[in-house]
Amino acid sequence: MRGLDFSSWQAMVSTLLGLAVITLIGVGIRLLVMQTMQQRRERENRQINERLRTLIAAYKTLGGSFTGALHVDPRHLRDLRQPAAADAPEDALLLPVDGVAGSDRARRIRDAVEAALSDIILLGTDDQVRLAATAATELAQGRPVQTAELVVSLRNFIREALDLAPIPASVAIPRQGPARPAPGAKGKGEADKAGGKAGGGGGGGMGVMGGGGMGVGSAHHDDDTAPR
Repeated sequence: MRGLDFSSWQAMVSTLLGLAVITLIGVGIRLLVMQTMQQRRERENRQINERLRTLIAAYKTLGGSFTGALHVDPRHLRDLRQPAAADAPEDALLLPVDGVAGSDRARRIRDAVEAALSDIILLGTDDQVRLAATAATELAQGRPVQTAELVVSLRNFIREALDLAPIPASVAIPRQGPARPAPGAKGKGEADKAGGKAGGGGGGGMGVMGGGGMGVGSAHHDDDTAPR
């Protein structure tokens, strides 16, 4: 209060202007700090949400089934051709291995699991990264992989991140394995392609018919206008 001077109108106006400037500077600094903190918090929330979304998708991929084969077959199509070529007679005709039961579905499962393991290695916790790296190493070495332990770790982490209560110990959850792809996905794509080709052929046929009709109409017109 010692620096405030109200002895005259000029001194009082100068004092009030100085106080207003100081107040505006303080409010501006506070708003800038609050905006910076809010932007940082929003960025962290987006990163957390993206991480959770990726890990939830990986959980669905690695633990989407409770029945059937709960392991990942690491064999590629070339690995399936080699035993068939070794067991076939010398003069036998080797057909493509498209008729091997479950070969295409196993390939799609393996590709989805490899993508999920890559996401977990990038965004998972230390324990999840260790489990995912072990599974990826076993896949690279050609050994079948079980994903149940990694699925349990993902499930516990996701529930904790979403503030959900832990699953009671009295609840028995069977072992989970990789999700099986929809059986009609590939057939639907092939049907759409076939339908597009058929539609294109039908359009060409209509064009030919239209051209023929125009030719016939012009011929009749020439006959009507010819001198008799």
